[in-house]
Amino acid sequence: MEKLAINGGAPVREVPLSYGRQYIDEADIQAVAETLRSDYLTCGPRTEALEKELCAVTGAKYCVAVSNGTAALHIAALAAGIGPGDEVITTPITFAASANCILYCGARPVFADIDPRTYNIDPQAIERCISPRTKAVIAVDFTGQAAQLDPIRDICRRHGLILIEDAAHSIGTKYKGRPVGSIADMTTFSFHPVKTVTAGEGGAVTTNDEALYKKLVLAHAHGITRDRSQMAHPTDDPWYNEQVGFGYNYRITEFQAALLSSQLKKLDAFSRRRKEIVGVYNQAFSQIPQIQVQEEIPESDTTRHLYILRLRSELLRCSRREFFDALHQEGIYSQVHYLPVYWHSYYEKLGYEKGLCPHAEKYYSEVMSLPLYYSLTDKDLQDVIYAVKKIIQFYQK
Repeated sequence: MEKLAINGGAPVREVPLSYGRQYIDEADIQAVAETLRSDYLTCGPRTEALEKELCAVTGAKYCVAVSNGTAALHIAALAAGIGPGDEVITTPITFAASANCILYCGARPVFADIDPRTYNIDPQAIERCISPRTKAVIAVDFTGQAAQLDPIRDICRRHGLILIEDAAHSIGTKYKGRPVGSIADMTTFSFHPVKTVTAGEGGAVTTNDEALYKKLVLAHAHGITRDRSQMAHPTDDPWYNEQVGFGYNYRITEFQAALLSSQLKKLDAFSRRRKEIVGVYNQAFSQIPQIQVQEEIPESDTTRHLYILRLRSELLRCSRREFFDALHQEGIYSQVHYLPVYWHSYYEKLGYEKGLCPHAEKYYSEVMSLPLYYSLTDKDLQDVIYAVKKIIQFYQK
């Protein structure tokens, strides 16, 4: 049996691999440089062009580009009319922003458990969480796999709820052949550096509803408009603008927009490579009894943001932390996505208790994310697989 690096053996890699990283080429750099030399650094033509490009990618009629994915969630919640006294159902296995945006509006997050096979929110669990105060559902496309959008939309229609799809992980994914971004009432995106395409930071909301779109526009720009049809006191003065609602400064910059526009040209290539990597991982790990491979619903043609390694703890002589540390010492840097949101101490202070979502809590105790990004080479990929198998062999019962 090969000696683990954590026990003094030779590591699989001398140069470590991170779990995610951006890919920036000369075209991206040139796009940003040209913008920095232009007349506009904000509120210019590149943002407008980006919004049209995102509509083309997603199939949505309208798009508002914003400063980050959290801002996208916030303005979507505002446009949905979420406020004090309301409840909004979401998943606990997500970044905290998916629930924090509910708190921003003075409403209460309600956590529905996940499907233990796909790790996405379970539609049946959503149904069980609905109360007279429920206003909306925020369904997260965790890892990039589309949530079960048709069943969730049916639930929302029957109960008169707004459906917000948190697609921070899933740009490029299709559900029943339709691109994510054109299916829910509103869909939010994040363009953080570890995502499939990046603007450095950045986000967007897409919708097919013109009324929601107008609310999103106001919410991301102080509630101020030059649209006379929305003004209480319109004038002919060319300089005149009017605050007609309450909003925030969530505008994206021109150079972020330029970077993202350049990145979108590579989305198909990024998507193909991520699918290739997931296929190689699945083929390798599906043959190992100590590992559970994430299941895909047939409706989702997935561009995966995260690859989840889930350990079957009953077949191993180590904890998740011991496996994580051993993998780190082999030169494979992983991460854990995510601590159940209601386990955060802030949510504990709000009265949320452990035990709320048993499938989510068990999931959290057994998982870590492996490297997955466009520039991961075939050699890198084989190093990850070799390191995982090496550790499995040492710790298997």
